[in-house]
Amino acid sequence: MKNAILSLFLVAATLVATAQDKPVPSVKLQDMTGATVDTGALENDGNPVVICFWATWCSPCKKELNNYADLYADWQEEFGVKIIAVTIDDQRSKARVKPYVDGVAWEYDVLYDPNRDFARAMGVQTPPHTFVVDGEGNIVHSHVGYTDGDEDELEETLREITGG
Repeated sequence: MKNAILSLFLVAATLVATAQDKPVPSVKLQDMTGATVDTGALENDGNPVVICFWATWCSPCKKELNNYADLYADWQEEFGVKIIAVTIDDQRSKARVKPYVDGVAWEYDVLYDPNRDFARAMGVQTPPHTFVVDGEGNIVHSHVGYTDGDEDELEETLREITGG
């Protein structure tokens, strides 16, 4: 029994490890102005990018991004980070995205992924799902779900990859 549990743990650890240290897949999405954005070309002048998958119907997603908003200016100054919020709202709920984002006044870039093409390419099953991309464009951290305090883990990850 111990061997079976150990084997399952090793398989799970391998799956998590293989999801990291890979480049961001290239998928064409639209931003809130309607411009096309190639996710494979996301960059931030050698600084980290945080990609947060969310939806208007997902309370933990909104809480996560609203809490990050309180820290974003400090994180930009300290780590040079850029946050990109990728909504997976489908065609039925997509119309709620812009009014919500305008109401909370996020400073993030917001991209639409209504068919979940980018989410599938990134291995996202359910939101919220957050990825940290290093300055060279490689996924170096992944976190599923959100509870209060997860922003501390994200900040620590940013500190580790930037040496800040």
